[in-house]
Amino acid sequence: METLVLIAALILATGIGMLLIHLLNAQHEARITAHHYSDPLPRPPRQSDDTSRRAHRAHADR
Repeated sequence: METLVLIAALILATGIGMLLIHLLNAQHEARITAHHYSDPLPRPPRQSDDTSRRAHRAHADR
C-alpha cells in the first residue's frame, strides 16, 4: 500500500512540475513578444564589384 501512495505522490509531483514549467514558459514567451527591440542597424554601403574578394581571386588565377 505504501508503494502505491509513493508512486501516486511521484506522479502528482511530476504533473505539478510539468504544469509549473508550462506556465513559466508561456509567461516568458509573452514577455518576449511584448518587448519591442530597436530597429536593426543599417548595413554599411557595399564596395564596387572590382574591389570584392571575388574580383581579387579572379585576377590571382590569371
